[in-house]
Amino acid sequence: MTEDTSGATRGRQRWAARAALAAAALAVLLPLAKGGLSGLLLLAIAFVGAVVTAAAAWWTLTRRGPLRWVAALLAMAAPAAVVTVFALSLLWAVPVSLVLWALAVGTGRYALRGDHPRSRPARERRTPPPRRPFLVMNPRSGGGKVARFGLVEKAERLGARVVLLGPDEQRDVTALARAAVADGADLLGVAGGDGTQALVAAVAAEHGLPFLVVCAGTRNHFAMDLGLDRDDPARCLDALTDGVELRVDLGYAGGHPFVNNASFGAYAAVVQSPAYRDDKIGTILELLPELLTRRVGPRLTARTEGTTLDAPQAVLVSNNPYRTNDPAGIGRRERLDSGLLGVLGIKVDSAAEAAALVLDRASEGLAVLTTREVVVDADQPEIEAGVDGEAMTLPAPVHCRVDPGALRVRVPRKRPGVPDSQPPLNWRRLRELATTAGRTRATRRGVHAEDTARHP
Repeated sequence: MTEDTSGATRGRQRWAARAALAAAALAVLLPLAKGGLSGLLLLAIAFVGAVVTAAAAWWTLTRRGPLRWVAALLAMAAPAAVVTVFALSLLWAVPVSLVLWALAVGTGRYALRGDHPRSRPARERRTPPPRRPFLVMNPRSGGGKVARFGLVEKAERLGARVVLLGPDEQRDVTALARAAVADGADLLGVAGGDGTQALVAAVAAEHGLPFLVVCAGTRNHFAMDLGLDRDDPARCLDALTDGVELRVDLGYAGGHPFVNNASFGAYAAVVQSPAYRDDKIGTILELLPELLTRRVGPRLTARTEGTTLDAPQAVLVSNNPYRTNDPAGIGRRERLDSGLLGVLGIKVDSAAEAAALVLDRASEGLAVLTTREVVVDADQPEIEAGVDGEAMTLPAPVHCRVDPGALRVRVPRKRPGVPDSQPPLNWRRLRELATTAGRTRATRRGVHAEDTARHP
């Protein structure tokens, strides 16, 4: 980038920072100006509404009977009341203020783009197409995507051997994958959920074979972070003829592989219930009160390099860290090849702590860590876990680790890709960009003029 181009970019960022600060100021001042002294009262009402909503949500999850339904009603009524009060008091000022906030967020993120490094795309390797690919497909996964998208027919047309998992039989997919390797398969793949993906991926990693992901599951988080087309699973099969390889990490929890995450605590206990698959919301509401208030379940401890999380209600260990600074990208991972685990721990023991967590993500209730290894222990001999959504009971302590670059994933050369994360809004940095850049340029002009005077 030339100096002129760099200067023009800095100039655009400086003006974007100024626009963001001006729009944010107007978004706050407009309701105050329209409402006068009552505008301050409205801001106080908004704050109280957020606190009441968070506290009511906590009571909804931790209480039973009539109190739960009263709390649930309050959790819905509080934000609705705040919106209604604002709309009746300020009329046109509310939508205009929201537009100004959107402008402030957009221009602020543009201004901070230079401070936020773009995610490094995974290195692609061109390799010859497989000669004897082997695929396991689950016809029930994702509401029947295997049949709906004609995955068996397309895979066989491209030369793959396909084994379907029957609805009434329990087949060991790890054994199927090992048998395929012994029979000469040079690629292993899965059309199904992330739990099945992880089991076959571990066999592929063990034998150094490429692994093919066909996003025929329900959520397909692993496929999403690989940049695959989740709307058309059949496009994943294009990798058999026109594909590239990516090297990604593979996680292990007590020896069990995972491509996404392993969870411990409240959620892991919920997924153990046989009723969870058919009635997720009902099962959650039935089990969470005792789990969140620690009347049942083990007392967990998570130990990483130099940090200990004591008695969290839930711990999530992910194969590479999840995004936490981009609300639009929550649930995504920036990379799959960092060689690190992400660790999220939640500890909330009261409605006040729940409100603090909602108002300030930096509160003590949420721990966000990155590490190569984490040990999850309990005051019981066994720990309930959800490993890529599959319910397990593991002997304590559970040692979680990451195997960097263990998995060769074959993906289509043409695919949607993973969108870049947005930089977090840092208002202090925006003020610096809006003011110091101009002073820096003025200083440089002064130095140049002084040099010219000395050396005409």
